[in-house]
Amino acid sequence: MKVVVVDDDKLVCASLKTIIESEGEVEVLGLGYNGQDAIALYKQLKPDVLLMDIRMDLMTGLEAAEIILKEDQAAKILFLTTFLDDEYIIKALQLGAKGYLIKQNFESIVPSLRAVEAGQNVFGQDIVTKIPGLMTIDHREQPSYDLSDKEQELIEGVAQGMSNREISESLYLSEGTVRNRLSIILEKLNLRDRTQLAIFYYKNLK
Repeated sequence: MKVVVVDDDKLVCASLKTIIESEGEVEVLGLGYNGQDAIALYKQLKPDVLLMDIRMDLMTGLEAAEIILKEDQAAKILFLTTFLDDEYIIKALQLGAKGYLIKQNFESIVPSLRAVEAGQNVFGQDIVTKIPGLMTIDHREQPSYDLSDKEQELIEGVAQGMSNREISESLYLSEGTVRNRLSIILEKLNLRDRTQLAIFYYKNLK
């Protein structure tokens, strides 16, 4: 797996590189120190995952992610920050980031990178507990989305961060069936990816 690390603290960047590469089979292709670096490095190196801080000089990680994801919707961006600001979490989710971790949880970084590369969404426990509160709406105005009970169960599995294989095992469906049904659900709801589907769940079905 190829990774680019972007953080405005050069010592943190170097430390992250050491931590990530100590696990083996993961290579840090480049280090950047602001959002502009992130954009340039992503275009140049095309990493499997971009690991990036949020608050940085010149350009924030959120601003960089918005530009990168507009040009490449398949980009896999994992935020690693010290901030639990509601505004940051909501923006990261809306942009389509694949994960949001708090820096204190260094032991979870490499497993999270692997999960994101495999197509999963990764949010630290601190983030998961906040999401339902951030996404509350008035359910009296909730429209009908014409979703079957099974489709709602599939969406719930995605919202809980489960992989297609884990969902297939819990619902006794084949992995291919899960993948196909999720594609149909995304098209039906006019959503782009699993992250937006998770947001939809917390806003409309939770």
